[in-house]
Amino acid sequence: MPVPIDERPLRSVLYVPASNPRALAKVARLACDAVVFDLEDAVAPKMRAEARRHLAAALADAAASPACRVVRINALDSADFEEDLRLIAASSCDAVLLPKVNGPEDVRRFEQAAADARLGNGLRLWVMVETAAALSAVDAIAATSGIAVSRLECLVVGTNDIALETGVHVGDGRRWLVPWLMSVVLAARRWKLVALDGVWNDFADTAGFEAEARQAAQMAFDGKTLIHPSQIRPANQAFAPTPAALRDARAIVDAFAADTDAARTGVVNLGGRMVERLHLTQARRLLALAQMLAARERSLS
Repeated sequence: MPVPIDERPLRSVLYVPASNPRALAKVARLACDAVVFDLEDAVAPKMRAEARRHLAAALADAAASPACRVVRINALDSADFEEDLRLIAASSCDAVLLPKVNGPEDVRRFEQAAADARLGNGLRLWVMVETAAALSAVDAIAATSGIAVSRLECLVVGTNDIALETGVHVGDGRRWLVPWLMSVVLAARRWKLVALDGVWNDFADTAGFEAEARQAAQMAFDGKTLIHPSQIRPANQAFAPTPAALRDARAIVDAFAADTDAARTGVVNLGGRMVERLHLTQARRLLALAQMLAARERSLS
């Protein structure tokens, strides 16, 4: 049964081509929080049948992957979609990543296809936000998480496809992309979904990746999608609470616990700083995240 989304971190989400048996075999040794086994962009059309066979073997070994296992299938209208669903139905994974989603109707079409294919109720849905149409309809897409049969759990930004379709310049700290990226974060927060940032293409540029990962964390993304194992560690660090933030969070929790007037006023004086209950809520969330990350590290040791 999949682990509930609020009980697992998704700081580092690595794409792995399903057509590469050597890469599939290495997944168990990686410290990423999730792997996306890719049947779409990373696999040539003529290689997809073979890729499905490799992936079926990899998914049969429940221990040979990180805590969260996701399969990026092909688009709804592609020739491979139904074959991909049959693989999912016969395998064990946590989520399906659906590409080329343009609006809420695509999510509903997937839900019907999943029901027809008898996919397990525990299987979650992640969707790519990678087209101009999706960016324009991102809140409506996220809103489908409110329907009774919804599997929707996560919005994944596809920055390369966005740049290709729109022609927007992705350099200069992504200054022209930021409004669209923030719209994805806003929709995710409104509908209580996970938001994952897009990939950094130059895996040899460690400093550039670290800067973009920090930016994504400051924008309130939950994690970042990756194209190379070397990006896992800096991603995990970028989306983890800093020691200073944890010390402050503990101080806030302790201050409210020690102040008998806090229950009445909702405010405490913390070293000359007025701290309200909303800060207490934030502090508790941060400490809970730290505990979750510590549990994740223990599971890898």
